[in-house]
Amino acid sequence: MFIAMNRFRVKKGSEEAFESAWLNRDSQLSTMPGFVAFHLLKGPAGADHTLYASHTIWQSRAAFEAWTKSEAFRTAHGRAGERKPLYLDHPQFEGFEVRQTIGRARADAVP
Repeated sequence: MFIAMNRFRVKKGSEEAFESAWLNRDSQLSTMPGFVAFHLLKGPAGADHTLYASHTIWQSRAAFEAWTKSEAFRTAHGRAGERKPLYLDHPQFEGFEVRQTIGRARADAVP
């Protein structure tokens, strides 16, 4: 698996507009082969910003890279420049290859 994250330092007072833009977008993610899940995360507030992160889980790095080269990606990110005034700086991308996953044991699992 591969996890792709973008960190956003959202200017104080712009949190509602930032969340609205994300919650109302046409993400296109669910149409992509290898897509597993998406999370929009809200983190701690600093003096001049609130930290957010977008977090996607993919079956592989190749699936994520295919997404970034797709027409669906271009469609989903076509208006991203309009949100620049909401940020202190450029989003910071971080990509991680999963090395271990531990899940909660299911009650109905047979030992």
